Amino acid sequence: MTAPRLSVVIPAYNNGKTIAETMRSVLSDSSVDLELIVADHSSTDDTLAEIQTFEDDERVTILHTPAGGGAPRNWNRVTDAARGELIKLVCGDDIVLPGTLRRQMALLEDPSVVLTACRRDIVDASGRVLFSGWGLRGLGRPIPGARAVAAAVRAGSNLFGEPASVMMRRSALSAVGGWRADFPYLIDQATYSNVLLRGGFAPDLATGATFRMSASQWSVALVRDQAAQAKAFHRALHREHPDAVSAIDVVVGNARAALMARARQVSYWILKRRMR
Repeated sequence: MTAPRLSVVIPAYNNGKTIAETMRSVLSDSSVDLELIVADHSSTDDTLAEIQTFEDDERVTILHTPAGGGAPRNWNRVTDAARGELIKLVCGDDIVLPGTLRRQMALLEDPSVVLTACRRDIVDASGRVLFSGWGLRGLGRPIPGARAVAAAVRAGSNLFGEPASVMMRRSALSAVGGWRADFPYLIDQATYSNVLLRGGFAPDLATGATFRMSASQWSVALVRDQAAQAKAFHRALHREHPDAVSAIDVVVGNARAALMARARQVSYWILKRRMR
């Protein structure tokens, strides 16, 4: 069986309310040569039942991941099953907007490009847009991947966005050992950085995805832990790749990561009040 050009992979966990919409957003364009691989990570709700409503679609492969191992286990589970030249991971409560897959596949026709990312809308649990066209700050043109990595470190934030915003070469992801698990809160940015150190970055300047915020992401303790891991990740990148990420990048980025953590705490407090 001929492998498709694109593998879209979804590591699902307790996404019963949203997984069908997520899968439909991927499968809606029948002209895209893709496979969709979905792995249920031992969910305790009706996620698996919702996934199984798509089992007659020949593009869909359904997998089961045993409990344990956190996000890295399921993210690598679906990734390891992928066959396409290109890969896009979409979390089970996010959406890929129409045209995004074809647009990003076209950007990756340039063999020097290993990763592309688009802007996204940030939405609440009900799908209401909170922030539109978010992301890619300062990354408005193709640049070497190492420069994109350094820009994200210096910004103190993930300029590339959550996985639904990103598409990359599967060979580059495999070459760096898959999803990087030593910084769990930054599993996406840490992995993008490893991939980008192998080639170029090309931005997709459209808004091409939605990222859904949940109440569990509003914890002050979680925000604090994320900031601490961001600082540790910046230091690790400098140790591992000093030619790409300088000591000054780390100092500036760590200061900005701390400031952004405080800003997120205020933002989450305002959002929680709006949700009441």
